[in-house]
Amino acid sequence: MTAPLRIGNREARRLWLWTNGLSGTPVGPVDVMGMIRALGFVQIDTIRNVTRAHHHILWSRNQNYREKMLWPLLRQREIFEHFTHDASLIPMDVLPMWQRQFRRLGEKAARHDWYQSGLGQEQIASIRERIAAEGALSTHAFETKAESREMWARPPHKKALDQMWYSGELATCHRENFVKFYDLGERVFPAQLREGPGEAESALWLCDAALDRLSVGTTGEVQRFWEAMDAGEAKSWAEARQPVPVEVQGADGSWRAAWGAPDIEERLARAPGATSRLRILNPFDPAIRDRVRLERLFGFAYRNEMFVPKDKRLWGYYVYPLLEGDRFVGRCELKADRAAGWLRVTGFWPERGVKWGPARVEKLEAELARFARLAGIREIHWDVARPG
Repeated sequence: MTAPLRIGNREARRLWLWTNGLSGTPVGPVDVMGMIRALGFVQIDTIRNVTRAHHHILWSRNQNYREKMLWPLLRQREIFEHFTHDASLIPMDVLPMWQRQFRRLGEKAARHDWYQSGLGQEQIASIRERIAAEGALSTHAFETKAESREMWARPPHKKALDQMWYSGELATCHRENFVKFYDLGERVFPAQLREGPGEAESALWLCDAALDRLSVGTTGEVQRFWEAMDAGEAKSWAEARQPVPVEVQGADGSWRAAWGAPDIEERLARAPGATSRLRILNPFDPAIRDRVRLERLFGFAYRNEMFVPKDKRLWGYYVYPLLEGDRFVGRCELKADRAAGWLRVTGFWPERGVKWGPARVEKLEAELARFARLAGIREIHWDVARPG
C-alpha cells in the first residue's frame, strides 16, 4: 500500500483557502457562475443582516460582485434551487445527477408526519393543477396561515408545496424580494437534463465532485458535502475509486487520515499563499461551514448563535469570523439599517494571542467600508471600543 502523503498544517490551511477561493485578492472581472461551479453550490438564507448569506459568500470571493448579479441566473436556468445540507443554488449541469436527491428527499418528505397529517391527495393534485393552469405561484397565492414558523406548524398547502418541491415535481422558477415562486419542474428544468444515470453511478459522480471541491477530505466529509447519499454509499465510493491517501496535520499538531484529490500533489504545488487582506466572512461561508474541520485546521472555535437564547450566547446574534492571511484573528457582530444608511459594530472579540495594532485595525476598517458599500451603506459606527 502506498504511504499516505503527509500535509502539514500550514500547507493544509493554504490548500483549503485556495480551494475555497479565498487565497487571492478578491478583485477583477466577476464570473458568478464560475464561482458557484468552483464551490459546488451556494447556500441561501432568509436572514438579511447586512446582506443575505448568498450575496456575502460570492462577494467574499470577488468584491466587484453586486446583489443584482445572482437571481437572473435562476431565471436563465443556469442554476437551480434545491436542498443540500440546506437550501442552495446549484449549477444546472449537476441536475442529471440530482435526480437521486429528488427521489430521496421526496420520499422522505412524503413519509413525514407533517405531510401525512396535511392535505389529502386530491387537494395536493388541485394545487398542482392550479400552478399548471396559472403559471408560477408563491405560497402567498394560497390563503391559509400558520400559527407559528416551526416546520410542523406550517399550513397544509405549504407542506404540500414543499413535498412536491423536494421531489422535483415543482421547482423554484424565480424569486421576487426573496419570495419563492413555484412552477412545474418540467417547465423549469431543461428537458435534456431531467434524466440521469442510476443511483450508484450518480453517487460516484457526486462523491468525485465533492472531493474535487474539498481537495482533501474524509469519507464522512465527502458524504456530507452534498448531503445526497448515506454513509454506505460514500464508503463504496472510497472502495471503488481508491482516492489518494493523505494525512493532514491539525492546528494542535495531531494527524488525521483523509483522502486527496487525484491531482493533490499538483494542487499543493500550485496553491498560492493567502493574501494578507483581512476578510469578514459570513457565518454560512462554505470555508467555515464544517465547524469541526474549521477548529481542527485553524484552531478557531466558532458556532452560529442566531438560534441560541440570548442569555446562553458566547458571542452574539450574527457574528462574523475575521480571516487575515491563513488565520482567524477575531470576530465581530454587525447590525445594519440599509434604509437609514448605517452599519454598526455592536461587538468585537479578538482571538486569543492576536495583537490588534494600528495596521490590523486599519485593515478591518477598510474591509468594513467595502462591506458597507455592497449594501449601499455609507455610515459606519462603533458601539463598542475599537481594538488597539
